[in-house]
Amino acid sequence: MVEQVVRLTVDLTVNERQLEEFKSIAETMTAGSRNEPGTLGYEWFSSGDSKRFRLVETYVNADAVLAHFTGAVVQELVPKLAAVCTVSGFEVYGDPGPEVTEMATGFGAEIFQYWLGISR
Repeated sequence: MVEQVVRLTVDLTVNERQLEEFKSIAETMTAGSRNEPGTLGYEWFSSGDSKRFRLVETYVNADAVLAHFTGAVVQELVPKLAAVCTVSGFEVYGDPGPEVTEMATGFGAEIFQYWLGISR
């Protein structure tokens, strides 16, 4: 059901001379997320100059997002990523549940509740 799916977008700007470290951490994060039940998508997009990236995450429901936020990818790797880039935007689409809402808004995320749509 589309209203249960939770999506996140995170906009990141890589620090000068830290692109290779950023890419290495992002690859490790992606590999870890691949093994998380309930993770439907974990996709990185790059600007033409490879200075800005957007991470688009999709989870089956709030429980899957909570598992991600309390798991190794976020707890161990996000601090390493934060050392080589800055977050310039963070949005959550759908209901991530109260615990993730508190954590995400603490990082400056804006939460958009599901209103209407279709998904195929």
